[in-house]
Amino acid sequence: MNDNINNTMKFDVPKDNKNKARDIILRVFGALDEKGYNPVYQIVGYILSGDPTYITSYDDARSLIRKLERDELLEELIKSYIENEKK
Repeated sequence: MNDNINNTMKFDVPKDNKNKARDIILRVFGALDEKGYNPVYQIVGYILSGDPTYITSYDDARSLIRKLERDELLEELIKSYIENEKK
């Protein structure tokens, strides 16, 4: 039996990936917007499903977003939201 079941697991992303995630999200958002898609819906669809076809290949957006794990993207989005709400 696992004695650690009551312990909280710690999840951490290396600091260099945090800025990278932000940059990728912004570039992908811009590419989706330029192509006339709703960037929020498309990014949410990608994060929930893992299906890269939610992201346009325009401006290399699809290959950029696949450089990161979806949990890294989600972490950056939540962090940005919380920081913005605190202001």
